[in-house]
Amino acid sequence: MSDQNSPSPPPPSRTTTDMFGDPIGSHPQWFKQSSFLDPDFDSESYIADLRTFVPFDTLRSELRSHLSALKHELVELINRDYADFVNLSTKLVDVDSAVVRMRAPLTEIREKIVGFREALEGSLVALQSGLAKRAEAAAAREVLELLLDTFHVVSKVEKLIQELPSVPADWSNGDINFKEKGHLSNGISLQHAENGTAVRETQSMLLERIASEMNRLKFYFAHAQNLPFIQNMEKRIQSASSLLDASLGHCFVDGLEHRDESAVYNCLRAYAAIDNTKSAEDIFRSTVVAPLILKVIPHSSSGVVGGQSGDELEEDYKEIERYIEKDCRFLLEISSTVLKEVLSAIQKGKPGAFSPGRPTEFLRNYKSSLDFLAQLEGYCPSRSAVAKFRTEAVYIEFMKQWNIGVYFSLRFQEIAGALDSALMATSLSPVQNSNTGEGRPLDLTLKQTGLAARKANKSGSNPGSEWAVAAIPDDLVYLIHDLNCLAAEICGGYLEHVLERLRSCSTEVLDIVKHSILQSGKALKDIIPQLITSIIETLVEQSVEDLRQLKGITATYRMTNKPQPVRHSPYVSGVLRPLKARKTETSLQKIRKGAQRRGGANLDNSEYISDTDKEYGRNLSALGVEAAKIPSYCALWQCVAPADEQNTIKF
Repeated sequence: MSDQNSPSPPPPSRTTTDMFGDPIGSHPQWFKQSSFLDPDFDSESYIADLRTFVPFDTLRSELRSHLSALKHELVELINRDYADFVNLSTKLVDVDSAVVRMRAPLTEIREKIVGFREALEGSLVALQSGLAKRAEAAAAREVLELLLDTFHVVSKVEKLIQELPSVPADWSNGDINFKEKGHLSNGISLQHAENGTAVRETQSMLLERIASEMNRLKFYFAHAQNLPFIQNMEKRIQSASSLLDASLGHCFVDGLEHRDESAVYNCLRAYAAIDNTKSAEDIFRSTVVAPLILKVIPHSSSGVVGGQSGDELEEDYKEIERYIEKDCRFLLEISSTVLKEVLSAIQKGKPGAFSPGRPTEFLRNYKSSLDFLAQLEGYCPSRSAVAKFRTEAVYIEFMKQWNIGVYFSLRFQEIAGALDSALMATSLSPVQNSNTGEGRPLDLTLKQTGLAARKANKSGSNPGSEWAVAAIPDDLVYLIHDLNCLAAEICGGYLEHVLERLRSCSTEVLDIVKHSILQSGKALKDIIPQLITSIIETLVEQSVEDLRQLKGITATYRMTNKPQPVRHSPYVSGVLRPLKARKTETSLQKIRKGAQRRGGANLDNSEYISDTDKEYGRNLSALGVEAAKIPSYCALWQCVAPADEQNTIKF
């Protein structure tokens, strides 16, 4: 009972750190003990990262605290298992004998493993050697098979060429003229024609087969061309290739002459197999296209009637298109040959068609040529074919023949010459008088006589620039007046006249034309500020000339005993002389009389503003300029005026 009534012991006292800081024995949040257990832990980087926001002393104290805690835990662990550590030596009895007994079987196992490893290494070396020999044998066998295949293919190609059907006697000359042999003779029997068709088809199929074998032979030759066996067979391969080209050319020509599509397409596939489509294009061009183009555009222009109409191409293109539709329609996949022959025929038969010296004819021929190219592109089966046709060398060469730049220059000179002649007139007059008859074109006050004289006597390459450099303000004033008149005329009567002429056009067209004309008038008005700036610069340069003598004023009063001036400086009147020249003689006389009356007064220079500054202000007022509104003059007034008169400018 007494224990219950006894007072409880007071709680332990706590410091301010214990109440408001971290718990006792805890670490800050930035100090993570798990970081030390990371395998990639780096002390330098760890300290460098923490020093950016933790003071070095705090970090050192925390690390020391953690070290002491680790040591304390280590001591506790040792003390906890200390009895076991002490008794460990008593429990380990006869350990050496046990180790000796275990060493013998371990040594035996090691010897067996070493022997087995040596046996495996020997077997591996033997296996690798066998594989290398096997690879060499396989490579040699592959080369041997390649050589045998090459030999068999060469023999096969030669045998197939010998088995070709006999060539008709009329092929012996090699070059067949399609113009002379365009159709079969009436004397040949139908049976003979059928036999010829069968022979051509058989021969074309056999040539396609030979071309496939030749393509295979080229593959073998490309992969083994350095071998002596292949080098010895090179002559046979070249001979077989030449025989194939000759036989294929004869068969292709015969198929073109007799319109045998089966034979022609077989030959084309053969050409594609041996990658020699250029030969097919050349044969088609010389056999089919050239005779047709020669009929339309002969190389000799002696039969053409003299005159400018001899170089027109529109009718020629139409006739060529009819021939193409009739004779070349079945084989227009190689249409670049048509364009190549057309270009050659025009260059030889009508070279003047490409000359821009006659702009009207040149433009007509150029448009006809574009229509002809569009007609040829229409035969292309796909967009990719059209794109390929446009990238052909002959297409690019054909377009280069039309010198559009020279044509544009000639047309521009023609139009600019007419415009220059129209601008030389002293007035603007409409092409047709208005119905009312009211209004008269505004006369322009350009100095036409002076301009004509300068143009007639010009010696430099750019006389306009020379005139602009040497122009006086009077010329620029006239030019400003002319620009204002011309801009008013363009944006006024001329605009109404043009819109009246184009009243049948759409609203969109009228808006575009109106905007263009108004923009031209605005461009003329935009030149006026530049001219005004030039006038101002010229007048300023003329006014500065009199101020160059001001250096003598200081020398005069420094070197002599001359009294202080009671009149304004004579240089003040010269500053604005270029501007005064535009005043009338009467106003100038009034200014002089007023200046003389003011000059007789004797003023105290210490209390009043110098007459020089007043005279400058009076001259500005005489020109209609308020000197009080000029910041630089106000600054000058405040610099020389007494304190009680600085805010009031009086003359």
